[in-house]
Amino acid sequence: MLGPRFDQAFQLASELHREQTRKGSGAPYVSHLMAVAAFAVEHGADEDTAVAALLHDAVEDQGGDPVRRRIREEFGERVARFVEGCTDAEVIPKPPWRPRKEAFIRNLAAQPPEVRLIVACDKLHNAACTLDDLRAQGASVWEKFKGGRDGTLWYLRSVTEVVAPDVPQRLATRLRRTIEALEAES
Repeated sequence: MLGPRFDQAFQLASELHREQTRKGSGAPYVSHLMAVAAFAVEHGADEDTAVAALLHDAVEDQGGDPVRRRIREEFGERVARFVEGCTDAEVIPKPPWRPRKEAFIRNLAAQPPEVRLIVACDKLHNAACTLDDLRAQGASVWEKFKGGRDGTLWYLRSVTEVVAPDVPQRLATRLRRTIEALEAES
C-alpha cells in the first residue's frame, strides 16, 4: 500500500516541476511523473520505488545535488539511490546528447532492478506520448528531440534491450510494441 510518504513525494514532485511542461503536448510535467509512478505501481513497485518514480527527474531537471540531498533527507537512502540511477546528467549545460545517453545505457545494467523498472515505465510513457504527438503533428514531432528521429529511436531501443529482461514481461512487451509503432509510423 502507498502511504503518507507517497503523498509527500507527490507534493514535492508537484512543487519542483510546477513550471515545467511536456515538450509535445504542453501538459503539466507532473502528468508524466504521475504516469510513470502509476505504471511502476501497476507492475509491482513497492512504496520506495513508487516514490522514486515520482521523483525520477527531480535531480536531473530541478536542481542537482541540493535536490538529491533533500530527497535523501526526506525519503531515505534507498529512494535517493533509485532517483540517482534514473539521472543521466545534473549539470547545466548538459553534456552532449549521444555520449550522455551512451553512458546512461552502460550504467543502467549495473543499477538495481527497481531503477530498471522506473526507467522502463519512463520510456514507455515517453514513447507513448511521442507516438500520440507523431499522429497529431506528423514528422515535425522529431524536431523537439536532440537526437532527432533516428537518435531517439536508437535510444529507446537500446534502453529497452537493457531493461526488458528485468521487468515484467507485459511491460517489456508493451514498451517494445510502442517503439515498433513509433518506428513504423515515422
